[in-house]
Amino acid sequence: MRFSRLLVPTTKETPNDATLASHIYLIRGGFIQSVGGSGLYNFLPLGKKILDKVRAVVKDELDKAGCQEVALSFVTPSSLWEESGRYEKYGKELLRFKDRKNNEFVLGPTHEEMMVNLVRQSVKSYKQLPLNLYQINLKFRDEIRPRFGLMRGREFLMKDAYSFHTSTEDMQREFALMEDTYKKIFTRLGLEFRVVEADSGAIGGSGSKEFMVLADSGEDTIVVCSECEYGANIEAAVAKPKTYDANSEIKIITMNALYDDGESKIVHFALPLSIELQDVKACNALNANELIECEESDTIDTLVVDSSLEGIDSLSANHKLYADISSVCEGDSCIHCGSALTYTKGIEAGHIFQLGTQYSEPLGCNFLDENGKSVPMVMGTYGIGVSRLLAGIIEQNHDDKGCIWTKASAPFDLHIIISNIKDEEQVLLGEKLYEVVQDRGVDVLLDDRKERFGSKIKDFELIGVPYGVIIGKKLKDGLVEFVTRDGLVKEEVSVQEIESFLESRF
Repeated sequence: MRFSRLLVPTTKETPNDATLASHIYLIRGGFIQSVGGSGLYNFLPLGKKILDKVRAVVKDELDKAGCQEVALSFVTPSSLWEESGRYEKYGKELLRFKDRKNNEFVLGPTHEEMMVNLVRQSVKSYKQLPLNLYQINLKFRDEIRPRFGLMRGREFLMKDAYSFHTSTEDMQREFALMEDTYKKIFTRLGLEFRVVEADSGAIGGSGSKEFMVLADSGEDTIVVCSECEYGANIEAAVAKPKTYDANSEIKIITMNALYDDGESKIVHFALPLSIELQDVKACNALNANELIECEESDTIDTLVVDSSLEGIDSLSANHKLYADISSVCEGDSCIHCGSALTYTKGIEAGHIFQLGTQYSEPLGCNFLDENGKSVPMVMGTYGIGVSRLLAGIIEQNHDDKGCIWTKASAPFDLHIIISNIKDEEQVLLGEKLYEVVQDRGVDVLLDDRKERFGSKIKDFELIGVPYGVIIGKKLKDGLVEFVTRDGLVKEEVSVQEIESFLESRF
């Protein structure tokens, strides 16, 4: 591709609402364009090219694992969400609307219901299982405060897969296969990541794991062990139990627990004084949707006691239950090896769930087993934020000048810069190298613009192609520069050797 023909509106100005490097550089580098500052983005040619490259890696590994690609409607009948019981539970992120016939629909934030509907109409016998279907398609979540560019937009590209099985054991086999497949995907994309135990949230199910791209800018706090591979989102992290005696100071926290259909109730939580309440764990203990702080109450009807206080008789209530509702602290002991736990930050780029029959039962997704009995299918679901991965790659790979794309995600393999387009010798060499490397299958960008050399270098640094060849003033001495974008390491190469040098590199 010739830079003179490429739509890439680079800019020096930082967007007013941008704080993360990925948001700043994806806008400034002309990869994406904000649509009215509302968490919606257009992908320009370079951004679309990178999105397609990341998508291709995801698709390749899923296909190798035996998954089959489909494309589901972005618009979903709300009746399916009512069948599953998630229509009210999902909250205001679910964008609802009616068509001209007054039929109600939603824009799919996730597609469990739609995929179950597809399978229940198509699969009837155990002989057709197991099955793993996926799509790489648009999703929409009406975020209350979209921010951080592609990290938390309202419309995004997501890979969501759903597997269907005759037994829990077979689902767990597929779950393990998907974990391994995801590791291959993130490794191929050149990412440093950690697999952590997680809370299942609005998706549900009995167990889930998140794939966290490690970055200081990540929104998620993850707990990791300094010695073994244990890792967990702060919402699901556990540590070796601590014991407290009856004389320990205990605090009571009063909250209003919110449920479906506007139902709520006052609940008290008892914890050691030094421990913080983990809201997600507390919600899960009560099967509640949300907790809101409220004024203290003298009457204790429902009391949830942290499991570390089990056996302390001084705590009484009409209804009392024990649960792990405490946040894990840095320095706590790993539940597996006893070593110290620490905090780090991560970007959730993938999430896999063991769903069981949570969706197949209410939606009537059954199969006939070997005895002719109708049984609900056992399910798993597996998601990757494909567009979010672009932001994750840059959060891990950038400097103060711009992007540094990894090999598998880069918009081009090589960026050739003709310093002075008026210099015939520079132009001849640039054009020759451009043709030679293209013929050898290298995806190359030739900067043939009538721009100042300084502007061209700044664009090279901002766009972040992994390697560049600078044809400049040193050409008079028979030399060009080969630049590695990561670290801006420069090597002088003779004109006579540059073709064989590039051939060895690519």
